[in-house]
Amino acid sequence: MLSPLTHDDPAALDGYRLIARLGSGGMGTVYLARAATGRTVALKTMHARIATDPTFRSRFRLETDAARIIGDRHGAAVFDADPQAETPWLATEYVLGPPLDDAVELCGPLPEPSVRALGAALAGALAQLHSSNVVHRDLKPSNVMITAYGPKVIDFGIARAAGDDRLTRTGAAAGTPAFMSPEQATGQEHTPAGDVFALAGVLVFAATGHGPFGGGQAADLLYRVRYAEPDLLDVPPSLLPLLTACLSKDPSQRPTTHRIGSELHDGHGDFADHLPDLLLAEIARRATEVWHHQPYRLPAPAESSLAPTTPDAPRSLSRRRLLTVGGGSVLGVSAAGVGAWAWLAPGAEKTQQGGGTASPAPSSVKNAPGDDRQPLWKTEAFDREESLTPLLAGDVVGFMETAKFRVLDPKDGKELWTSDLHTDPQEIASDGTNFYGSRSNTAQNALAIHTFAPRSGSAPARVIELKGFEGAGFGTQLLTAAGNLLFAASRLGKSDDSFEKKETGWHLVAVNLRTGKEAWRRPIARHLPDNESRLYLAKVVGSRLILGKLNGERTDFEMEARDTRTGIRLWQRSIPMKPEDYFLIPGQLATDRRHVYVGGGRLRALRLTDGSSAWEVGQGKALYGVPTVAGGLVYATEGNRGLIAVSANKGERKWEEAPAARDLTPVLNTVPVVGKKYVYAPVMGGLSAVDLATRKSEWVFPTDATRYVVDKGRKRIIGAGETSAVAFPLA
Repeated sequence: MLSPLTHDDPAALDGYRLIARLGSGGMGTVYLARAATGRTVALKTMHARIATDPTFRSRFRLETDAARIIGDRHGAAVFDADPQAETPWLATEYVLGPPLDDAVELCGPLPEPSVRALGAALAGALAQLHSSNVVHRDLKPSNVMITAYGPKVIDFGIARAAGDDRLTRTGAAAGTPAFMSPEQATGQEHTPAGDVFALAGVLVFAATGHGPFGGGQAADLLYRVRYAEPDLLDVPPSLLPLLTACLSKDPSQRPTTHRIGSELHDGHGDFADHLPDLLLAEIARRATEVWHHQPYRLPAPAESSLAPTTPDAPRSLSRRRLLTVGGGSVLGVSAAGVGAWAWLAPGAEKTQQGGGTASPAPSSVKNAPGDDRQPLWKTEAFDREESLTPLLAGDVVGFMETAKFRVLDPKDGKELWTSDLHTDPQEIASDGTNFYGSRSNTAQNALAIHTFAPRSGSAPARVIELKGFEGAGFGTQLLTAAGNLLFAASRLGKSDDSFEKKETGWHLVAVNLRTGKEAWRRPIARHLPDNESRLYLAKVVGSRLILGKLNGERTDFEMEARDTRTGIRLWQRSIPMKPEDYFLIPGQLATDRRHVYVGGGRLRALRLTDGSSAWEVGQGKALYGVPTVAGGLVYATEGNRGLIAVSANKGERKWEEAPAARDLTPVLNTVPVVGKKYVYAPVMGGLSAVDLATRKSEWVFPTDATRYVVDKGRKRIIGAGETSAVAFPLA
């Protein structure tokens, strides 16, 4: 993905004009750049802070040498380099194609012919390296670029000559745990056989969508790499013998690259003949994008901060309050940064005047005598609608409350800034980096989008405006933001249009946050609700925008996927919902790289590739709560029984919560939170800590919070309730 240049990036380097950022890491930054001749290159530079270290300069020189050795057939052609410059740099071919991990996100697991062609070509690439006594040491999906002519291996930042131990102290633990060889994981010599082990992991990922040793923390991965058997359940049977041999813990038992290539290559057709049509289209799109991209540079951080005061009570009722009639039929709950909401059926729970679900009294929770669990911090809140889950941006957390948007430091709960410019939850979104707010510029008849720095609340001078769209009130709902795109449901029209006219002119709109321009719009049907449910649940997964909504008759939950780059609908699926299931429509779209998971009368997994059903749990006899997914398991509350966990790939039941010694009533419309030792299950009056080893509830954090997120450092659970915001330790 192309990202904007920052304010302090140079305009040019050694005759190359910088156009965009391709990525940045611990060693340096990679730019998209163009020479005076028109040649487009990937220009890799070393960070100035490490350029004075001879060890890192040696690594950069070795990376340059390895890139030349692999050549332009199996790697990115090296056009120019200067490892001795004050800022060392390397200019290579800009590869026209996605990395393998992006390709699998787009297409799902690749068909066997694609995996075979990929494996044969990568074996040839490694053979080319090994013939010059060089080992890669960090082969992984993100370092394999897919082109129409074959894969190209990139990023030789930790490559070195086989047997060369001069850099061992610095680099012994280098690499990516999920694709390391056992010997590399223990700091031993990484021989060509170690690259073969990594190659097998890459092919398992291509065939299944996951690595052979799963995911999770680095320490857990390294342990499984060294001692556990690989997960090859979804690998095509004909590939199992070869990949099993490649993943042997004993390097001497692994096959050579020559044997791998000969067993995988079928000798027919070109590489492109073995690729799915969707992947070929993505390659073509990237080839076009590089010429259409307009350079954009982010402004320098503002020095002033926006910290307006907010009254204790709202000056005017929000749109949600104005629309609610005769008690609440709807409760909206948004997932952090993804604009996801939940609907609550009439009578499903006792409601307050105005529509919010009554928060259970914390006093209903009884812990063991002497077990007085205290929050890390707690502050008062005025959030009677209880409609937006805390939004994460940078290292802070934002709360949309009844009269203001409030941002706190998750470490201590200190208020950093507030704003009363946006008083409706539909006007706020986050992409994890910044907060975004929508307003109506009635003078210009435009939708105005403001960007707020996470810690200061400062906004850049430029405000994005889209002419003709109604910006606030009834006119726009911000859905989510990701990958420099902001997605919204907005209507073409004016704020003073009649109520009947406000039913028309609705579009899904994507806004390019770099250029400030509309990326695309697609017309949609809109029926204004008789309550304040959001039009869509939304989440971006790879290059797909996943959307869900309750249909106008409240008989089906409609899900669809759209291409984030064009807005074209890729698939659509309707899930029947009985009246008693309304409150179980997901308050958060739980997704991984393969599926979106849905609760209700059944716990379902839908494939992201086409929306088809991958598996279902339950026969409609029990209701399943809002699910979450972590570590290859899907967690959800099953009726009044408590938590269950099923495998994400097949829906196989793995465990269920043991009966509790105390009276715990599960809450089905709140998302569980998964930690390392506990999974935290929402119950009436608090958050129950269920031990992952014993499957028993050990204690309950008493709180009125109903919506939770985990902070950036994964140290705290941040909760939002009607009267308080609170933080608990995540264990």
